[in-house]
This record gives sequence, structure tokens and C-alpha cells, in this order.
Amino acid sequence: MTNEDILKALSNVQEPDLGKDLVTLNMVKDIVIDGNNVSFTVILTTPACPLKDLIMNACINAVKLLVNKEAKVTVNFTSNTSSNRKDAKTILGGVKNIIAVVSGKGGVGKSTVASNLALALSEGGAKVGLMDADIYGPSVHIMFGVRGERPMMREVDGKGVIVPLERYGIKLMSIGLLIDERQAVVWRGPMVSSAIKQFVSEVDWGELDYLIIDMPPGTGDIHLTVVQTVPVTGVIVVTTPQTVALADAKKGIAMFGQAQLKVPIIGLVENMSYFTPAELPNNKYYLFGKDGGKNLAEEFDIPFLGQIPIVQSIREGGDLGIPVMAGDDAIVKKAFTDFAGKAARGIAMRNANLEPTEIQQVAV
Repeated sequence: MTNEDILKALSNVQEPDLGKDLVTLNMVKDIVIDGNNVSFTVILTTPACPLKDLIMNACINAVKLLVNKEAKVTVNFTSNTSSNRKDAKTILGGVKNIIAVVSGKGGVGKSTVASNLALALSEGGAKVGLMDADIYGPSVHIMFGVRGERPMMREVDGKGVIVPLERYGIKLMSIGLLIDERQAVVWRGPMVSSAIKQFVSEVDWGELDYLIIDMPPGTGDIHLTVVQTVPVTGVIVVTTPQTVALADAKKGIAMFGQAQLKVPIIGLVENMSYFTPAELPNNKYYLFGKDGGKNLAEEFDIPFLGQIPIVQSIREGGDLGIPVMAGDDAIVKKAFTDFAGKAARGIAMRNANLEPTEIQQVAV
């Protein structure tokens, strides 16, 4: 066996999402051959790749079938999270992907989804930050159990910057960390927009694979400020199955489908999809209707990223400051892990197949 034999065999293994072979994509490195033993490393486009086992089996089969049926193949994995930023990187220069989590209306669990998405991506090996852009109704500081804590300042290149708090390996920033939460934020639009700009330009986010932005509900000032200030890689839409939520989710989808807003939609996730009582684990009760989000995704031809059930531990974890991904509810953790895996795949496909990510010039 030679290195060339191995590469030739692996040129028959397709990366399932990107549609090209591993060798053409320069995803194979460090081939080591010792008798019948061969090992090599495959570079994934995201640490949270859910297709790792599929790729590994395809690599092993290719070597055994095309090179040496007696070969003992070891496939190692590393990752280099893909990015397609083509802006000047004067803002958030160390962040590879900026993902906005949006909803058409409040009360659909958007912050819960954003928080656990960040944790699921982090558990997959990615470096993740979570920015709470819901200035009027911040909740990230509550969900991560950092109420009452204050971020520190430090000087970088002669300029004072805010150091985000860290909890469960996630870098966090929220207006709830800067003000007394008993006080209402009574600000006009320009002040809110100014705060959002400070969150991205005066916070030391450092090197991140993903910065998740928990957006406020609706389609307003803050959404426009974000896409005009930072290069948003894509949007994840959160809805529940019920008709009222779906009607508002359509507006969120329509907002980012406008010609002047060239921000791709990574996909849609349906929260509160069904209720399963602990004492009846095989039963599903569709309290808000069935498959509304799935049908909406099909209607708008956008990827469907999964269904998150209504479970008491999700609510309890959010209230206690221990997100469910940091807990031990295996069923719910699997739902969020599967969702995060599909989201990571969607982001990698977006970076490979669509126009470069840039700051939007919105004429609104």
C-alpha cells in the first residue's frame, strides 16, 4: 500500500453535504502506513458533524475494497469549521459564523432554543458565544444562572473592552448583565441599536466557530441593525406548531427572503412539538397541533431542523440557570443534539454553496 493508493481510494468517498470527494476537498491528511495498518485524518467542516460515522465507514470500505482487503483502517477526525466571510473583518474578526435565531412572535421558546443550540454545538467541540440581542426582554443571563454577575473590563490595543462571562464553556453577553433587572429598559430605537453595536464592537469575543445571536421576537429595528452591523452567516427560525405562531413565523421567513436582505435561512426548528409524560414515555400528545413547523418548512422550501418536545425539565432548567443540555435528560438532549447537528450541516452547506457572507446595506 502507498499513500497514492489510499488517496485514490478515498477519492471515491463523497462528502455527503458538499457533493464532492474528500480528496478534492483537501479533507485528508497525515496518512501513515505500517504493513497492513493504515491510518489517516479526515478534516470535517464542523466539529458537530453528525455524519462522522457515515464518512468513517465509507473510508474504511473504500480502502478495503480498492486497496487491500486485509487492511486495518483507522480513521481519525479533526475539524476546521468552515467560514465564507468576505468582509473586511473589522468587527468580530475572530468569529467564523454568526447565526441569528429569530421568531415571528414571543413565547415560542426562542431563547431556550438559542441557549441549548449553543451548548449542543459546544459539546460537539466547537468554540461558541451567545449574545442576547433581546434588549427589552433579556433572558440568557437567567437561563445560564449568571443573574447578578457583572462582566469585567480589560484593555486591548489601548481600548477598553468588555470581557464576556463564561458558563458551561459558552461566552455570554446580555443587557441583563449590565443593568438592574428590576428596572425596565425604556429606550427608543436608536439607543437599542447603539447597545447592539456595542455588544459586537466593544465585547472581546475572541476566536469563535459560532456566535449565536438570540434575537428579539418580530421583524424590527434590532434585526436591521444586526444585519447592517455584522456579516450574518444565516438565520434559524423558531416556531411552535400552532396556527398563530406559524402565521408570525411566515413574516420572519419573508423578512429574510426580501431582495435587499441577502441573509440565507439555515432552517426552521419546531419547538413545543409534543408532550410526553414521564410515566407514559411512548405517548405523544400534540397540544399545539401536529407538524405545523414541518409543513411550513416544506411550504417555503427551507430545511426542517427538527422537533423539540415540551418537557418539564426544559422549563425547570431555564428557571434554575441549568439549561437542559447541561442536565441529564437524555431524550431532550438527543433532540437538541440532532437539531444542532442539522444546523451545523446547514451552515457548512451554506458556506460551500452560496454567496460569501457580507454586511448588508439595507435601504429601509
